[in-house]
Amino acid sequence: MDTLFRSLDLIEPGDLVLYHGSIPDLHGLWLAIPCPCGICRRIDELGLAETRFALADPWGEEPGPFHVRRKSLTRSAACG
Repeated sequence: MDTLFRSLDLIEPGDLVLYHGSIPDLHGLWLAIPCPCGICRRIDELGLAETRFALADPWGEEPGPFHVRRKSLTRSAACG
């Protein structure tokens, strides 16, 4: 059921998102941008469903971007 709700909560490039994936040090608020790496570009070209994003610090204080899976993100209420 959680996956259904996430699929309805679409994330667009440039949205503020909350990361809750497997890297605890990255948990928190990020800016979602399309992942620029060659692997993700190839996945997109093949039309596979696993959308990936790169996380960028909205304040520019943290290094990045960090490559993450869509299911590890929730759109922030600050976007609404």
